[in-house]
Amino acid sequence: MSCDGKKKVAKEIIEAIDEEKKLVTFKVIEGDLMELYKTFIATVHVDTQGESNVVTWTFEYEKLNENVEDPNTLMGMCINMTKDIEAHHLQQ
Repeated sequence: MSCDGKKKVAKEIIEAIDEEKKLVTFKVIEGDLMELYKTFIATVHVDTQGESNVVTWTFEYEKLNENVEDPNTLMGMCINMTKDIEAHHLQQ
């Protein structure tokens, strides 16, 4: 992945898949994020409302210290990725 114009690496495992709730939870176990955060969990949830889908990303994390910034650029990357997926599906 590329974040702030720099290549970053993250190894993650899928902690949970709930097909009924359309929810997937990932836990980062290795990589650049672990240099900043003690724990980092990302959850993506798709809520279908009629013919529309609303995608919600949630990050749960514990910073290694108070000088570590919140992962706003990573959230921006997830939003852009979601928009790219939406654009792909609208073309089909």
